[in-house]
Amino acid sequence: MSGKPKARRHSAVLKGLLVGICCLLVGYLLILMYAQGEYLFALLTLIVSGLGIWIFSNRRAYAWRYVYPGIAGMALFVLFPLACTVAIAFTNYSSTNQLTFERAQQVLLSRQYQAGNAVNFSLFPSGDRWLLVLTDGENGQTFVSPPFTFGEKQQLKMTIATPPTGKRATLRTITGNRQALSQISAELPDGRQLVMSSLRQFSGTRPLYVESSNGDLKNQQSGTVYRPNAESGFYQVLNADGSWGSEKLSPGYTINTGWQNFLRVFTDEGIQKPFLAIFAWTLIFSLLTVVLTVAVGMVLACVVQWEALKGKAIYRVMLILPYAVPAFISILIFKGLFNQSFGEINVMLDALFGFKPAWFSDPTLARAMLILVNTWLGYPYMMILCMGLLKAIPDDLYEASAMDGAGPMQNFFLITLPLLIKPLTPLIIASFAFNFNNFVLVQLLTNGSPDRLGTTTPAGYTDLLVNYTWRIAFEGGGGQDFGLAAAIATLIFLLVGALAVINLKAARLKFD
Repeated sequence: MSGKPKARRHSAVLKGLLVGICCLLVGYLLILMYAQGEYLFALLTLIVSGLGIWIFSNRRAYAWRYVYPGIAGMALFVLFPLACTVAIAFTNYSSTNQLTFERAQQVLLSRQYQAGNAVNFSLFPSGDRWLLVLTDGENGQTFVSPPFTFGEKQQLKMTIATPPTGKRATLRTITGNRQALSQISAELPDGRQLVMSSLRQFSGTRPLYVESSNGDLKNQQSGTVYRPNAESGFYQVLNADGSWGSEKLSPGYTINTGWQNFLRVFTDEGIQKPFLAIFAWTLIFSLLTVVLTVAVGMVLACVVQWEALKGKAIYRVMLILPYAVPAFISILIFKGLFNQSFGEINVMLDALFGFKPAWFSDPTLARAMLILVNTWLGYPYMMILCMGLLKAIPDDLYEASAMDGAGPMQNFFLITLPLLIKPLTPLIIASFAFNFNNFVLVQLLTNGSPDRLGTTTPAGYTDLLVNYTWRIAFEGGGGQDFGLAAAIATLIFLLVGALAVINLKAARLKFD
């Protein structure tokens, strides 16, 4: 009996050791994140890790061990990105406004400009080290540094002396050590600080901007004063009448804009018109794709299940092949097939009918091409599902209909279709949601082209909402507008969720 308590003590010690190691690791990660300024990630890591350690080390929470990994995964990979996207939608976060106010201020204050006359410099070897020699051409003075080695940032105190004898370093040597030389600060006897300004010269530098007592920045070269504008997220010139001038300092900083990004979607005509048009096209594309893939897949499933058809196994393999080939390969192949000048499709149409459609420059043809290619990519999945569901339909129903004189078409519409649609409904809704955000197809096949004219943001006739969002975020002509893209992404999430709920309710009313 004494063996069991001893085993339990060993198990408790091992368990405590593992919990302690996990706590130390989590603590180390939290310190690193906090030091890097990633406070949100540190808080999320603390919550997820703390709950995990408590659940897996507490007997009373035993049942949660099976649920916690899924909940933690959803929190990390679904809820957290969604919350971040929504949070960005309420800011002016963009390529010009990425930094915090403190970081943007620090960047501006670190800028310098050349002040005073430049002096020539040379490098002379001194054993395994180097001597820096500065020559002031105005008064003929020569300054020599103590021996130094190339390395990290360092300050050299120069003294007036005669230049050393020996062969000076070549321009190739200076170029090879340019980065190390740029970190050297030479202090002259009169207190001036010089840094490398070119491959042959050192010159004095001064801070370009200085901060005043009220937080403004003054340009020491021009005397212009810039004040932080809490509405634009930039240091901006203030006119004599108190209004903001057009001149801004870059980089800007991130500010909270409230509902401004969402209002832009519905009030800015350059965004509203393409957004509504792209939303309508996205709905049409998703609906047509679902209808065509289900129809083609269902019909082909019925054909390959036909008892009188010989060689069914070969047909099944051939029809499933598009599903086995990676989608991006098929899309790129179709892009070549639809090429207006050299594509095989246009070559055949030109030979048969004497015309070559402009698949990529005509909006209607480009959209038709997208639907055709997406139908080709999507029908094998529906066909496989329907093949499995057809096996569940009792043969007695078809025998009874045959006795009543029903033909194949009547069997399909009165027996097969009603019995297949009901179990397919959830998958059809999932397919609709997937095609609503079918980014890869549009990006690889058309890249949204042809482009729409007269829009504030880049938009194309074949863009889906998700592609339109991506182009705003990464292809914006006036700067990558992540805040506006996040607002549209939030609207897409709400739209897809609402449409899915509507479809589920409609299906429930229909089949209950």
